[in-house]
Formats: sequence, C-alpha cells, structure tokens
Amino acid sequence: MATTRLDRRRVARVALDLLNETGLDGLTLRAIAKELDVKAPALYWHFKDKQALLDEMATEMVRGAAADLAGTPDADWQTSVTTAMRALRRMLLRYRDGAKVYSGTYFTDTSYAAPVEVQLRRLTEAGFTTGTAARALMTAMSYTIGYVIEEQASGPRPGAAGAEGAAGAAGAAGAAGADGAGGEGYDLVARAERLKDYPLAAAAGEEMFRGYEDGFEAGLAAVVAGVGVTLLGPGARPV
Repeated sequence: MATTRLDRRRVARVALDLLNETGLDGLTLRAIAKELDVKAPALYWHFKDKQALLDEMATEMVRGAAADLAGTPDADWQTSVTTAMRALRRMLLRYRDGAKVYSGTYFTDTSYAAPVEVQLRRLTEAGFTTGTAARALMTAMSYTIGYVIEEQASGPRPGAAGAEGAAGAAGAAGAAGADGAGGEGYDLVARAERLKDYPLAAAAGEEMFRGYEDGFEAGLAAVVAGVGVTLLGPGARPV
C-alpha cells in the first residue's frame, strides 16, 4: 500500500491525470483510489462525494493556469480578455471533459481571485462600471466554457496532438450520437445526407463541427466586440 501521505491536491492531480483515460463518466473514487494504491474509503476523509472532488479538480486546474488567465500585462481590455479566454480554453482542453469538470463547480480556495481581479481592474479602468465589468467577463467566460463543452463532446477523442491542437486534444466522452459523433468526431457526409431537405442546416455542419480553432476565434471576437458596444458604449474600440 502507498506510504506517501494523501492530501486533497495530490488526489486532485491524480484524478486529473486519470480523467484523460476514463472521461468524466468513468472517473470514480474507486478508480482514483486504485491509482493511488489506497482503499477507496481513505478518500472520503478528504472528499465527502464526487462533487467535492470535482470542486478540488477545477481548483487545481486554475492553480496551474492562474498567470495565463490574468491576460496580457499592460494590454487594453479587449486584448486582455481575449488572451485570458484563449488561456481558459487551453486549460480546459488539457483534460478530457475538462470543460464539464470545470463548469458549475465551487472553488476550494482563492486561486481564481487574482486573475479575476486583474481582468476586472482593466475593464473598470477602461470605463466599465464594476457591474458591467463583471457582466463582460462572465459573458466571455460563459462563451468559452460553453464552446469547449461542445468542442469536447463533438470533436475527436484525445490524441497525440496536445492541447494546442484544439479539437485534436479536446476529447469526447461517450459513444456516437445522432449525427455520428464519436471517436473521430461527426460524420459530416452522413449528416448532410440526413439533412438533404435542409440545405442550409446541412452546409452549416462544416462550420459547426470542423475548424474549432478558427470557430472559437471568430466567436470570441464577436463576443468581445459586442460586450464593448452593449456594456461600455459605441465608442469602444473593437478587437
């Protein structure tokens, strides 16, 4: 049996490593305990249930990416938010089902607070109120997390390309869906055939389920530009 002392961070790091093999649905306290060479009940001293573990896993993800999430030093607010959202996406793509793990969790420490404070300060210095700055940041984050959830659900499963390869390392848990999503992503030929009576919907598949990197960038630019116009005012400089 393992003699190395267990702590929450060690368990979370092992769980994140195992996540890439099992996906979220296959990640169990029993499997993590086996990886740590301990009995499963030992983990309940640290986590009352799986959700508590997911909270710690999400926090550990942020700890490793906090500096990148702060954005670009001395940048304007558009560049800073854009850079931070790219970093958030990279962080989520490092792990199979990373966006699902991250979404809806409660952080177990204040690791997230420093990058959030930096972003809010840049926004308020640019003319946003505290309220509109918070809404701007939350809108960009919601777009990014939602995009990656879909990207990881419909793209190829983890491969050797690494997180920087966008969909190549996004991961997708589960079997093929109604449009053929699975190990290699959506079968767009089969999808187009099923939707032959709906030519616009069929043609949209290429944009929706391929080229995730370009798609993310286009959507993020639209979000940031829209935030500037609706929350800051028409004089905001677009990205």
